[in-house]
Amino acid sequence: MKTLIIAAAVLALSACSTLKSTSDFDPSVSFDQYKTYSWIEKKNDDAGYHLDGLMDQRVRAAIETQLSQKGISKADKQNADLLVNYITKVDKKINIDTFNSHYGYNPYYGPRWGLGGSLHSETTVREYDVGTLMVDLVDNKTGKLIWRGTVADTVREQSTPEERISIINQAIGTVMMNYPPKPYK
Repeated sequence: MKTLIIAAAVLALSACSTLKSTSDFDPSVSFDQYKTYSWIEKKNDDAGYHLDGLMDQRVRAAIETQLSQKGISKADKQNADLLVNYITKVDKKINIDTFNSHYGYNPYYGPRWGLGGSLHSETTVREYDVGTLMVDLVDNKTGKLIWRGTVADTVREQSTPEERISIINQAIGTVMMNYPPKPYK
């Protein structure tokens, strides 16, 4: 069940253009030195850590495509400059809206009571899921996290594999747009 929720989160990451993407990095690092990468191997069997099956393949393929476009090629773990990992999570959010309506003349009070008005309030509560995908880049020599990109959006269901692939590619493209980070001036 946890895997289904995580898969739904990634599916939702770009259903609309409401993607919220951020990144953070170590400003003391020169990102020009990184030319190769390898994937971090999963150390435990926690099924909720990575997506399963096809979604895992899609996320990895999208990240590999983005890294390749940035001139970073895949290598074995011993020779890689960077270690790459991604993490997914789903958070429940609640939205509460109150609307005031029906304000104006109320004929039931009549002339004896003067002009009366009525005010009615309606409150709606909506619970929804926000899916987040984080891409981490770790320096293989030091073992330190040097860059993290995050993308989040409201979870929406997608129906076809093509839509899922498109959504993953757009979400990862949005995250990786911030890599390598621009140096401070």
